[in-house]
Amino acid sequence: MSDVLGKALASLATAVPCALLILVFAWAMFGGVRIINQVERGIVFRFGRALKRVRQPGIAVIIPMVDRLRKVNIQIVTLPVPSQEGITRDNVSVKVDAVVYFRVSDPYRAVIEVQKYMYAVELLAQTSLRSIIGKSELDDLLSNRDELHRELRVLLDGPMTAWGIHIDRVEIKDVQLPESMKRSMSKQAEAERERRARVITADGEFRAAQSLADASTIMANTPGALQLRLLQTVVEVAAEKNSTLVMPFPVELLRFFDRASGESAAAPTDPQPPTPPIPHHRAPSE
Repeated sequence: MSDVLGKALASLATAVPCALLILVFAWAMFGGVRIINQVERGIVFRFGRALKRVRQPGIAVIIPMVDRLRKVNIQIVTLPVPSQEGITRDNVSVKVDAVVYFRVSDPYRAVIEVQKYMYAVELLAQTSLRSIIGKSELDDLLSNRDELHRELRVLLDGPMTAWGIHIDRVEIKDVQLPESMKRSMSKQAEAERERRARVITADGEFRAAQSLADASTIMANTPGALQLRLLQTVVEVAAEKNSTLVMPFPVELLRFFDRASGESAAAPTDPQPPTPPIPHHRAPSE
């Protein structure tokens, strides 16, 4: 009986370490396996020190209780910049908001060089936007957006490159003006529209007058043109169904009256009376 018990204890003493070894091996195998997605990269910290080799998508094996894996998303991130209030170079108070599109280009730097890079990018974008507002005029904020986008990107690109972050694009979304400035700009735009309308009207009247002058010159030099125009007018009036009575008047008669009035105007208005003859007296005959 004692022999059987001794053999059982010996077998148990041999099996327990083997079971523990199997459990430790299984825990090490399954506990040290990590899955990295396609849009992620992995940074391994071994005893608190970051390894420079970036783990690519797939299966990453680490040493349990020794290594720690930190995943970094490399997709483009859309970061709205809250509305920033500032005074432009021409002393106008405005509120401007923007949006920044960026992505992590160097996961090692993004993890090591800056703490919470999302928060750092947001603060940097806010300060850069206020700087752009102070250096720009109101007209630039409203109409010259492309140049402001380039300047804002330059301000962000320097520090963020050192953090391992790439700026894809920066855009100003909206510019909010005070109500008084909106009314002033509305009045200015209305005055500009009225000025353009007056210029267009004056130009049209000038061209119409010039065309009439050219037409009158051509008709004066071409005798038949005036008669054709008269006939055309008679036809147009006769085509309308109304009670208008059209009496054609010969053009030659008008010219006759014109010449007669010209000759009467050329005649002297105050004719001199005829000089009476001087009488001759004869001497008396003796």
